[in-house]
Amino acid sequence: MTLAAKDLLAHAMAPVFRVINGILVMSVFMIIGLWLSGNGTNAGPFDLARVLVPDEARHMVWNNGFGMLDSYKESPVAADAVASDAGIAAVLYKSAGAPSTARHPGLASAKQQTIALLMPSVAQVQVKSISHLSDRIPSSKIDPQALDSNLMGSIQNQRAVADFFEKKYNLDRSKIEEYVSNTVLIAKEVNIDPVLLLAVISIESNFNPNRKSHAGAEGLMQVMTSVHKEKYAHFGGISDAVKPEVNIRVGAYILKYLIATSGSLRNGLKFYVGAANAEDDGGYGDKVLAERNRLIALCQDRPGNRLTSNEKNIRS
Repeated sequence: MTLAAKDLLAHAMAPVFRVINGILVMSVFMIIGLWLSGNGTNAGPFDLARVLVPDEARHMVWNNGFGMLDSYKESPVAADAVASDAGIAAVLYKSAGAPSTARHPGLASAKQQTIALLMPSVAQVQVKSISHLSDRIPSSKIDPQALDSNLMGSIQNQRAVADFFEKKYNLDRSKIEEYVSNTVLIAKEVNIDPVLLLAVISIESNFNPNRKSHAGAEGLMQVMTSVHKEKYAHFGGISDAVKPEVNIRVGAYILKYLIATSGSLRNGLKFYVGAANAEDDGGYGDKVLAERNRLIALCQDRPGNRLTSNEKNIRS
């Protein structure tokens, strides 16, 4: 009699157990979904789901999962479309504070992101990062026009810019690709617009790393070596002051610092050219911004790139 009652009770409760199990399964999927959504979803009370597993694990799911998915998406048509970009590698920036296994020391302090380079070998050069200085400058202090609009995240745009400068200055192709790739890489490290850096290099040195002014400015970014000895000490001293991978880093940091402390991109350029106490900069800022706008137009005029940067970011 007791066994029959237990069987009857179990049979009656079976639908209830199925509903409970269903609710549990749905809850698990909801929590996982909210966790994968990351910060910034405004999920309210369900934000608790995001603390169950560290952010680093979520990033691994996104990166590895979508990397595998992309490999299955490749088709003969897609392969043909990227055939011309054979050998172009993606550089993975590690999350802040995470131990870096990459050969590029500067990647350890940058946010996790992937960037493609026209000449990926520049990322393998053994050189220290300058992010220990640039990271101290809050992005909120930087004129929005000096922040990265991501135009140079496209290999096609990097190639178009390299074509432009190769013809303009009659440069060796491999050298201009090296300089453009270094600039794109360093701009991510310093968190500044690579198009702006390329415009400064163009006006300052015409992409001649051996140029030296009578005042003592050297390299692609025409940094005053004697004034910034302490920054070059981080890279082994002033003997490496004209090396592109060093000179661009120091120049990019100085420019970012001046933009932040002077309050605007134009003032930062005025300070950079050494006209801080003068009435005007002799037209230097106009030249840099005109060159920058030419590069922006060159990239945006390419098919599919017309809406890459918003209008606010490209005003001079």
